[in-house]
Amino acid sequence: MMIKVEFFGNEPVYGFHITGHSDINPEGPEILCAAVSSAAYMTANTVTDVIHLEPELKVADGDMMLKVKTEQEAIRCRDLFDGLKLHLSAIAQDYPKYLIITNSEV
Repeated sequence: MMIKVEFFGNEPVYGFHITGHSDINPEGPEILCAAVSSAAYMTANTVTDVIHLEPELKVADGDMMLKVKTEQEAIRCRDLFDGLKLHLSAIAQDYPKYLIITNSEV
């Protein structure tokens, strides 16, 4: 399996959708899933509890989607979303078979 990350928009990014599991280590701890999940939850918690926005947010097993509602909100989250993208891109370089990152238009 693979983890797929889709970022919504580009300059500014409006949010992200992360789906899947890596199954990189079926008999032990899923370090890749934990790293991606931790970064995603940190981002979501910062948007909601630090920046105090109310984005569209859906969370289920192997699935998280967060999207802010306006360009102004996206601009407020720019550094945070850019940091998430940078962090996940670095992880994807180490695990290209298990993590793919794409962008889509808003």
